[in-house]
Amino acid sequence: MINVMIADDQIIVREGLKKILSLDHDIKVVCEAADGREAVENLDRHVVDVVLMDVRMPKLDGVQAARRIRERHPGTKVIILTTFDEDEYLFKGIASGISGYLLKDSDIDLVIRSVKEAYRGGMVFDPSIAPKLIQAINAKEKPSAPELDCLTDRERQIAELVAEGHSNQEVARMLFLSEGTVKNAVSRILEKTHLQRRTQLCGLFGRE
Repeated sequence: MINVMIADDQIIVREGLKKILSLDHDIKVVCEAADGREAVENLDRHVVDVVLMDVRMPKLDGVQAARRIRERHPGTKVIILTTFDEDEYLFKGIASGISGYLLKDSDIDLVIRSVKEAYRGGMVFDPSIAPKLIQAINAKEKPSAPELDCLTDRERQIAELVAEGHSNQEVARMLFLSEGTVKNAVSRILEKTHLQRRTQLCGLFGRE
């Protein structure tokens, strides 16, 4: 059973999400929160696997609450669920260690699937947000290491995400690729850069 907390300052939204999640027998809503601070405090009283967290809430916003939850309860996964697809919240949320970012008008199946994927350690983002993620990756300064000159743009994207510590599964979800495609790409990257282990990619991106 996956224990879920719903954190949103609008009761009608919480009730709607409860009905959606009740459609799946593997998910149980164990508590609710009307603000970010209450969401953090709830984890001292309840065992929660996944939190569905609104962004704009009183006392603590969703990103601040997500950061505190990840610090105090690293095993609890947080999915940001909001009506806003603003870059500020998206990238701050990722930096806070969230497991997903969904819009409130996401399909019911996507919400349920996202809870299960987060519980398993995966990452899920609303398809409409994918272009922004890819754009952000492309916008980063290209490393000057000559070993990277032989890589394609896609291989650079994958290599940098791997260097940041993401697993093949996480990279696949972030770039909307299959895990097999990412695995093969990592093998090609290591071959082209004459490296033996994926952890060595950190050095090419100055992350040692």
